[in-house]
Amino acid sequence: MRVVIIGAGVAGCVIARGLSRMPGLEIHCLERVEPGDHAESGTGLNIGPNAVQALRATDPELAGLIDDASLEWKNWRVSLTDGTVLFDLPLKDVSPSNGWRLRWSELYRVLRESAEGLIRYGCTVEEMGKTADGSGKTFVRWSDKDGAHELTDIDLLIAVDGRFSQTRNIFAGGVNSRQIGVAIFRTLIPDTSDGLITDYEQWFNGPNRLLAYRVPPGHIYIAGTFPIPLDGETPDELKTAEALRAAYTPRSAPPSDQAKWMIDTICSPDSELHWARIQESEARHCEPDANVLYLGDSSNGMVPTLGQGATQAIEGACAALSAIENRMAAGDTDVRSWLAAIEASRSERIRFVMEFSLEASDTLLAGSDPVEGTLKKRSPAFLEKLKRLYNDIGTIGSARPEEERAAG
Repeated sequence: MRVVIIGAGVAGCVIARGLSRMPGLEIHCLERVEPGDHAESGTGLNIGPNAVQALRATDPELAGLIDDASLEWKNWRVSLTDGTVLFDLPLKDVSPSNGWRLRWSELYRVLRESAEGLIRYGCTVEEMGKTADGSGKTFVRWSDKDGAHELTDIDLLIAVDGRFSQTRNIFAGGVNSRQIGVAIFRTLIPDTSDGLITDYEQWFNGPNRLLAYRVPPGHIYIAGTFPIPLDGETPDELKTAEALRAAYTPRSAPPSDQAKWMIDTICSPDSELHWARIQESEARHCEPDANVLYLGDSSNGMVPTLGQGATQAIEGACAALSAIENRMAAGDTDVRSWLAAIEASRSERIRFVMEFSLEASDTLLAGSDPVEGTLKKRSPAFLEKLKRLYNDIGTIGSARPEEERAAG
């Protein structure tokens, strides 16, 4: 059976590696960038405990490689920029596992090296679509440095080509994104904080938020958000050093040492800030009349408030691998039944994760009270949802005995 994966990002590498270990599958993974090109990934990320648990259950060897490239995400703390602490939560209070903190480029390196031999780099997809026989199979035509290529009679096409997925645009008519009225900037810089910034923390001045944590080797990731007009671009005047300093400096007290270091850093002319707007898109898991599966941001672009972007890419890939492995173990080679099983296992889960991520973004919106909003996150109701987020990964990794999975 022929499987083609469009994109060698987080979910693409995890599922390519996993599927390549299943008998009877011919795997092709097409990636647009060249080997070692991680220019689009020059920031940091935190990966939640749910992805850590899912990958350890599905591919413990790969999880160990990410362990080696990352720092543990152990704690989540929220303060005001004057230093007042509002929320301080050890992750193991709500999950048996900690998370990961690392650079995007390091995650890509680990994942792409782990899928070595499966990825074709420098590919430009020219055309794709359904075959004319009504079987649900697909075809892909692409070009690279060696010329034009084509794969036909594809039993399963997996789209993991990002939030603005070319595959989803072709098969489903595009992705409908929704802005929430919040601008975000990101930067990754050498750690000159002298220990001020370590694990995952957030700082508020009104609805204006800073977020930072340390990642190896010796860098700090900083992200900042502030409200903007709904569906509007981020005004250039709000991107200036003067505007950013005013946004995050408390009026009634001096900034804490942590906040002062971050404010000075993002306002430095040497800092390179990458700007975007926070948005989400409608979830889509597969096509009703073609053997096409969506994973990661291609399936469910969500707001980043709870760090579930890359987290869900990993969890979703692991869930798909488990579903396919279970169906094949039962002698089922009908790809439509595979897709139905994956959608059944992911629909409610993704709906919950997206809704909870949006709910947790309340303190970022115009007119919000970060003190009141953050104190709500200490409530039993919020913590129960957090436990569900970090632990409800279903039957991932259940297709093989534990000792067989541990042996790889």
